Amino acid sequence: MNASKNGLKKRIKSFEYAFTGWYELAKSEPNARIHLVAAVGAITAGYLLHISKQEWCFIVFAIALVWAAEGFNTVIEKLVDHLFTDYHETARIAKDVSAGAVLICAVAALICGLIIFLPKLFSIICG
Repeated sequence: MNASKNGLKKRIKSFEYAFTGWYELAKSEPNARIHLVAAVGAITAGYLLHISKQEWCFIVFAIALVWAAEGFNTVIEKLVDHLFTDYHETARIAKDVSAGAVLICAVAALICGLIIFLPKLFSIICG
């Protein structure tokens, strides 16, 4: 019983670390704050436009994908900056590629949002 209780405490602590990491990402990275505003906007639009369950799944997945990519990008940038104090071409490439991966995810999320929201907005505007 005691081992099981300690295991549960470790699992709870791991969630605390994860939420702390998410907070640090949002606090320290300007692009993460942009993603946060975009996520809140998408969630608000989804609520106001009464999107379907399937559309919600796409929106939630797109938001999660962008946040995960931004998190991985931040980790890569921090590690590269720590390991390479002077300019190094390999470090530049690693940082640029990881930033490019975030851009790919963000553009895909934007396209997903446009596919879902534009027809609904046109329907409201055009009657």
